[in-house]
Amino acid sequence: MPSGWRSCWSAGCCGGSFIPPAGIKAVRDVIRYRAKIARQRVSEIARLGDVLQDAGIKIDSVASSIATKSGRAMIEALIDGERRGAVLADLAKGKMRAKIADLSMALEGRFDDHHALMCRLHLDYLDHLDQMLAILDGQTEAMMEPFRAARDLLMTIPGLGPLSAAAVISEIGTDVAEFFPDAAHLASWAGLCPGNHESAGKRHHGRRRPGNQHLQPVVVECAWSAVRHDGYLKALYHRHVMKWGGYRTPAAKNKAIMVVAHALIVTFWHVLATGKPYADLGTDYFTRQQDPDREARRLIARLQALGHQVTLDAPAA
Repeated sequence: MPSGWRSCWSAGCCGGSFIPPAGIKAVRDVIRYRAKIARQRVSEIARLGDVLQDAGIKIDSVASSIATKSGRAMIEALIDGERRGAVLADLAKGKMRAKIADLSMALEGRFDDHHALMCRLHLDYLDHLDQMLAILDGQTEAMMEPFRAARDLLMTIPGLGPLSAAAVISEIGTDVAEFFPDAAHLASWAGLCPGNHESAGKRHHGRRRPGNQHLQPVVVECAWSAVRHDGYLKALYHRHVMKWGGYRTPAAKNKAIMVVAHALIVTFWHVLATGKPYADLGTDYFTRQQDPDREARRLIARLQALGHQVTLDAPAA
């Protein structure tokens, strides 16, 4: 077992962290701080929304978010003293202009001076956070230059962009085989594999073990992005959603996305360990694994159980 893996194991496979080289550690510190700033930005937008709700301004009931160019223009106009809903709604841009009638009603409220003060402070703080994010993004890009080859390899995987690939590298390094003997150890260390609670031959639950709390949310976010692209990962997600209750069941979607996240962390190890780009198995991967005769018998039995009489004709020559 490599010495690097021994140091990783001694730190605690589930809650510890491998000891990264100095360059990667610096990237990790910057990206972790960026994640904190991004969370602060989300919280600040929520606080701004609370102020607008208190004033009876319900932009978010019509728009997907108040943190858009249209929303910003309307809030700035409110701060400057405009109170007419129709005039405020006319500031909508792009696709939002199709909702002007609804916006006019949503922007009729009781916005007064103290609401204007609070909105001004929230907007100024959001601008400050955006400036910090831009600085951190630029610093991350510069610091990732020595690891560009590894990042480019990870970006061949669906769901990963430059920032998420950099975040993964900052947490697990580029020489993954030195610290993690195989993909299963990496998945366990990251906390992205089922738990194993078995006693007296009975399995009680399969809850995940605690793992790297900085890496987990990044991989899960990448998984949600990956299942929007046609390919093996989307097929894997669909297969498990249907297995656990279908798309109307939130628990089924959440459990299925963790399966995809596990598949992603395994893929990260193989891509970085082999130095080869991702090769998608295809949307029809699971269909290709089926035995045609067995599947035909299953479908016939299902139709017969529903009361149908099934006759098979030989395929045309």
